[in-house]
Amino acid sequence: MAYRAVIFDLGGVVFPSPFDAFATYERDHGLAERFIRNVVAASAEHGAWARLERGELTMSEFHVAFEAECTKAGGAVDAAELMGAIAAGFGPRPAMIDAISRIRREGLRTAALTNNWVADDGARNTSRGTSEINDLFDVVVESAVVGLRKPDPRIYELACERLAVEPAETVFLDDLGVNLKPARALGMTTIKVVDPDAALHDLARVLAIPLGTPA
Repeated sequence: MAYRAVIFDLGGVVFPSPFDAFATYERDHGLAERFIRNVVAASAEHGAWARLERGELTMSEFHVAFEAECTKAGGAVDAAELMGAIAAGFGPRPAMIDAISRIRREGLRTAALTNNWVADDGARNTSRGTSEINDLFDVVVESAVVGLRKPDPRIYELACERLAVEPAETVFLDDLGVNLKPARALGMTTIKVVDPDAALHDLARVLAIPLGTPA
């Protein structure tokens, strides 16, 4: 297969996962392990988290709705504190940044495909606000901007359309299996990112490009 593009999720792939902030919050506030993830999953596409990522709620509206969902599930969460911890974020993974640069030097196109949100001050959480990261990508598709979120197949189709490639010509990396399933159904080659180094090894094998070591 002659691949023409690689599409990267951001949180959990290029950056550490926001689930890390969930886990820290749970530990610090005496909540059950995975409590916040379970609330998000249980609310599915109609819950506060999904609506925030589709740009249907302001951040303030999300705080109220999400705290209510957590209360209903049996736990107390300060949504502003939680989202502040996520926004503070972490630095990008250097090996991923290097891999994206190498891929582009080999003539492949790159995209970021991210479920994100807009803060009340208008700032978006894409790349934790780091413009240098956005410069690495030919295309950035943000759920809060386009009104679609993974795993809706339409957002993958949109990313391919903007890259001017067919799904079968792309490799897609994400840390969540639920986001990989529709990509595979469209014909993309998918890589689940559990261990970033292992994922880069898999990507290097698929693309036949050396990755994961400094340029």
